[in-house]
Amino acid sequence: MGRVLITGGAGFIGSHLCERFLGDGHEVIAVDNLLTGDRDNIAHLFVNPKFTFLEQDITNYLYVAGPLDAIMHFASPASPVDYLELPIQTLKVGSIGTHKALGLARAKNARILVASTSEVYGDPLIHPQREDYWGNVNPIGPRGVYDEAKRFLEALTMAYHRTHGVNTRIARIFNTYGPRMRMRDGRVVPNFMCQALKDEAITVYGDGSQTRSFCFVEDLVEGLTRLLWSDEPMPVNLGNPTEMSIHDFAVKIRDLAGSKSRVVFRDLPVDDPKVRQPDITRARRILGWEPKVSLDEGLERTIRFFQQKLKDA
Repeated sequence: MGRVLITGGAGFIGSHLCERFLGDGHEVIAVDNLLTGDRDNIAHLFVNPKFTFLEQDITNYLYVAGPLDAIMHFASPASPVDYLELPIQTLKVGSIGTHKALGLARAKNARILVASTSEVYGDPLIHPQREDYWGNVNPIGPRGVYDEAKRFLEALTMAYHRTHGVNTRIARIFNTYGPRMRMRDGRVVPNFMCQALKDEAITVYGDGSQTRSFCFVEDLVEGLTRLLWSDEPMPVNLGNPTEMSIHDFAVKIRDLAGSKSRVVFRDLPVDDPKVRQPDITRARRILGWEPKVSLDEGLERTIRFFQQKLKDA
C-alpha cells in the first residue's frame, strides 16, 4: 500500500478522498489551512493510525518527510461565494500552491492528480463540453480569479509533465454534491436544500432556464481514483452528463424535501454560464467510469445530511 498526500484534505471532496484512500489501505496525509475546509469533515479519521493532518498554507510551504507515492492537489476555494470573497488567495493557491505541489511530486517521484474544473470552459460555445474545447472565459470578470487560476494550474501541470517528466493527471470536475458541503457554501445544492428545509423561498438566479448536471461525490471519488492510477496525462472530464434546468432542479429538491417553499427569481450573476454538461466519452473509454448514483438517491442522501446539520446548528 502507498503513501498519499491530499491538499485541501479537510474540504468537501478532499475529506471524501481521505476516506477512500484510507479504505483502500493507504497511509494518508491531509494538508489544509482551514480557510474553507473544516476539521469536522475529518474528525472521525483521527483515530486511524494511518491518517495524519497538517494545518498548512501550501502557498507558503509544502513539505512532507519520507516517501510519497501520490499527491491529490485539491486545495482551493471552490464556490463562487468563496472565490469572490477570497480572490487573491484563490489565484495564489492555483498558481503558487500548484507550483509547490508539482515541485514536491517531482522531488518525491510521485504521481500527482490536480483538481481542475469545468469552469475552464467558461460560458461555453459548444455543448456538451469536450476536453479538446479551449473555452470561452472572461479573464478580468469577477469569476476570472477562479477560472484563470485553474487554467494556469493545467498549463503548469503540463509544463512539469513535458519538461520534468512528472507523472501528472488532470481532472476537470463538473458540479459535484453530497454530504459535507457547507450550509453557507453558496452553491446551488446547499442553497436550495437549506432554503427548502427551512420552508424559505428558494432563490433561482436568472429565469432558471440555464442548465447544469450534478454528480454525487461518491461517483466522483471513484472516477478520481481510477484517473490517478491510470496512465492518462491529458485532461479528463469527470461529471454526470444528465442535464436539467436550474428551475426544474429547484422544484425537485423542494419536492424531495417535502417543503412548502416557493421559487423566486433574482438577477443572474455576471458571466454565469448558460449551459454546463460534460462529455464523458474519454472517461468511459480510458477509465471505464461513469456515474452510478441516481439523482434522486444522491439528493435524498444529501438532504438527510443537511437535515442533521440544521438540527445541530
